[in-house]
Amino acid sequence: MNSDTPAPDISTLIGLFYPEAAEFGKPVKVSASMLPEIYQRLLSHEHHMTVTIEAHYDELVDVQVLESIHVANYYSRKILLTKQSDRTVVQFGIVRLNFDYLGTEVQQEIISEGTPLGRILIERNVLRRVELSELWQISAGQDLAELFGIESGTEIWGRTGWIHCNKEPAIELLEVVAPSAKITL
Repeated sequence: MNSDTPAPDISTLIGLFYPEAAEFGKPVKVSASMLPEIYQRLLSHEHHMTVTIEAHYDELVDVQVLESIHVANYYSRKILLTKQSDRTVVQFGIVRLNFDYLGTEVQQEIISEGTPLGRILIERNVLRRVELSELWQISAGQDLAELFGIESGTEIWGRTGWIHCNKEPAIELLEVVAPSAKITL
């Protein structure tokens, strides 16, 4: 885990869409060695999660924007990534972007909410670097449990990090992968 930039504040990211943090769940910071092996492979790296998830499932994913906020030069969204073949939810995420560091065309494509963020940045050749900040064990709250189709309190795994665009910390990330019952080994 790199320490170029202070870690995104997970409470702030959760608070963007959850006035009651308990609806999201209870995150506890963990080391990579505390993650089950499959989650180490899926989360403990500095690559786009879109690419990682698509490689894991050997198929493309779609984005479903659940909520978004656009205030001044900041755009945030709460999303699900789903497999194209059967719409299985494979990832939950919250991102907050600082549009000061992204071109107008990239901003417009992001705001259109039709394509996963990682794919947009790759296809638009945005100079970027993914920086893993922290790994999390999360006791799923009611909303997260409903989104994943699991029981409230189920332990799931996620990460926070940055995407640096044009050498600037432009995008804060909170990414949570689907629980093991939904993961194909």
